[in-house]
Parts: sequence; structure tokens; C-alpha cells
Amino acid sequence: MATETGVDEDVDLLDSFRQFFALERDVLVLSLSMLAFSLAFQMTSRYIPEYMRILGASAGVIGLYGSVGNLISAVYPYPGGAVSDRIGSRLALTAFATLATVGFGIWYLASVIGDVTLGATTLPAWTLVFVGLFLAQAWKSFGLGATFAIVKQSVPPQRLAMGFASTEMFRRIGFLLGPLAAAALLATTATFVDGFQRVLLVALACGLVATVAQHFLYDASEDTLGKSFEGIDQILADLRTMPATLRPLLVADTFVRFANGMVYVFFVIVVTEFLSVGFTGFGLQLRPDAFFGVLLGVEMVVAILSMAPVAKLTEWAGLKPAVALGFLVYAVFPLLLIFAPGNQWVLVLLFAFSGLRFAGLPAHKALIVGPAEQDAGGRVTGTYYLLRNTLVIPSAALGGWLYGSEWAVAIGDVVIQAGPELAFGVATVVGLIGVVYFIVFGREFEAYE
Repeated sequence: MATETGVDEDVDLLDSFRQFFALERDVLVLSLSMLAFSLAFQMTSRYIPEYMRILGASAGVIGLYGSVGNLISAVYPYPGGAVSDRIGSRLALTAFATLATVGFGIWYLASVIGDVTLGATTLPAWTLVFVGLFLAQAWKSFGLGATFAIVKQSVPPQRLAMGFASTEMFRRIGFLLGPLAAAALLATTATFVDGFQRVLLVALACGLVATVAQHFLYDASEDTLGKSFEGIDQILADLRTMPATLRPLLVADTFVRFANGMVYVFFVIVVTEFLSVGFTGFGLQLRPDAFFGVLLGVEMVVAILSMAPVAKLTEWAGLKPAVALGFLVYAVFPLLLIFAPGNQWVLVLLFAFSGLRFAGLPAHKALIVGPAEQDAGGRVTGTYYLLRNTLVIPSAALGGWLYGSEWAVAIGDVVIQAGPELAFGVATVVGLIGVVYFIVFGREFEAYE
């Protein structure tokens, strides 16, 4: 039903799909290009820690890789906007797409070339993975704040969660297909490295096709992406003017994301090495590495199926309970995983449970952008994520140190020993601090009260 302002009160969850196929050619090409890179990155990124382990990287190095990824996520969006201002949207899009495609190629070469000798110095093969990371994540430099602002402008305040659920479901379908495609490729090869090389080649092909199609078919002459960027002074001003209602959410979210960041890169290693669980059934027999892709698929199916109902429930229960649910799942999953028995069905249930963390994501986004002024949604979102992502940068390095160290400390009769159990246990404690803080101090968006 339309309101007096002409805004449609009903948010149709299939509307994002209908709008997608009705887009003008230039926007359609850009959307398909970004989807291709999303698929490519999801096929590869969750397996990179296992790839690094086989290439000889220690747990500390793998943790450092995770922290570098956090750093890139925090700082890339702003220079991405500046580059767009300087060279124009079309060239910027092509440049970032090319860098991402080259990144996939460098990841592939890491296992082909092996260790690299430069004079008297020998660089381990996994150093190329770091080089590739800086390039492969380039496509993520666009659109986060703009997406939030567009949803805020298009949906009535009391329906924000449903609006975000509509867009998020489409995005998560891409996240579902990537790991499943990787699992299928890994299942057809004798070793992980052989299979992952095929995955990387497919990712490289996706990036190459998307880059060429985007450059020649996309007309960005009317695009203004990045032209609102005003430098460091604007960032500092946005930090000072962040709505007060966001501060408890930001504190809690930082604790929860820091906890997740401590162990996120080790999920694949826990399944493939620590628990070493494969899958047998329905006429299939999968190695642990291929099974991990299936587990990610299970997680994403639950995410897709749960986001819309939970977003609908927020219209009478409020945003805060949904956000708290997502935070709680984030917090307890590491402890449940590291102490799980080596049983395939237990892992299926655990990753299905993990999918519920995405159920609160639309409500979380609504709680971020809701308090912002109508024309400031993008800046508020960018400021929020810049601050949060900056604070969680060291999380993976800390998790890697706890995971791979060999020290032990005796406190009375209790011995605390470094290792996977400690890393995942500390992560859960840190996450629960965030959950409790949000329950006590978190504030509801007034449109949902």
C-alpha cells in the first residue's frame, strides 16, 4: 500500500530480482560484473588459509594474513572514491577489476612458482598470497555507503530491515554458489592444491570476462561514484557527528567482530586438519576440503531462508532482539566448533546454526543507517564501518599467535596452554562481552519501538 508520500509500504522480497532484470544495460552490466567478482572471491578466499598452510605458512602468518585483510577492508573504500574522482568512474572500475583479476592470477602462481629467490634472500611461496590479497580485494572498494543510503531513501523507516533483507538475499545467493562451485571442483581432484588451482583458474576467468565486458559495455558518463569524497577532514567531521544512538551498537559490534576476526581464517583449517572431517553419504565421498565448501553452502542456505522471516519479525519485536541474536551466534560458534566431535552431521548442524548470524544482518544495517539524517546515510555508514574495521585489524594476528604458539602458563592448579582451543575459547569470551554490552546498553531505533 502506498503512503501519502508515494512510497510503497510493502517491501517485496522478490522485487530486487525483478528490478535487476529490468535495469538499463549499463547498470545491468555493472551489477553482473560485481556479481562475478563476488563469486570469484567467495570461491577462493575461504580456502586461502588452507592454501597457505600447505605452502608452509605458520598459524601466526595465517593470522597476519587475516589482519592484513582487515586493514584492506578498513582503508580501501576511501582511496577508491578518490581514484574515481581523479580518473573517472569507467576507468576506475576497469582499473580495480583488472587489479582483482591479476590478484587471482598471483594466487594461482604461488603454488606453481613455489619459493622465490631474490639474490641471497629466499621468499616463501606464501608471500605471493599476500601480494595477491592487496589486488584481489580491489573490487570491494565500491558501494558500501551508497547501498545503505539508497535503501534508506527508498524504504519507510519502519520497514528498513525488510528493505535490507530484500537486497541482502540477492547478494547472499552469490555467496552460496561460490563455495559450492569450489567444493565441486575440489571433489574431482586427487589433492587440495590441484583442485584449488582449478578454482583459482575459474576465478581468474570470471574476473577476466567481467573486466572486459564491463569496460566495453558499461557507460558511466552519468555516474557520480566517489565524487562526494572530501578527504580526511570529512572523515573526522563524520566521526564527531556520528549519531549518539550508534555508539553502543558500535562498541558491541567491535567486540563481536574482533572475536570473529580472531578465528575466522582458521575455520577451514579446523575442519580440514584439526577435526579432519569429510563426508560420506548419498553416494558421495568428499575429502574434508571439499566438505568445507558444502558446509559453507549449508550456512548460506540458512542465512538466505532466515533473513526475511527475522526481518519481518522486527516490525513487531524491534530491531534489537534480531541484532542480539546475530551477535550471540557470532560469539558462541567458535567454542562450539573447536570442541565439536569429529562427526559430519554435527558439523552440518553447526554450520547451519552459524547461518543464523546473518538473520540479524538486515536489522543490524537498519540500526546503523536508521538514526542518520535522510541525506547522510552513506557518510554515517562509511564512518561506522571505517571505525569498526580499523579497530578489528589486529584481531586475526592475535588469534594466530594464540592458535600457533606453544607457551603455557600455570595459575595455581590451572594450566593455560596456547593452541586452537585457547584461541577459539578467548574469541567466544570476547564475543560474549559484546553481546552482554549490547543487551544492556544497546538502543532501539525509534521507528521500531
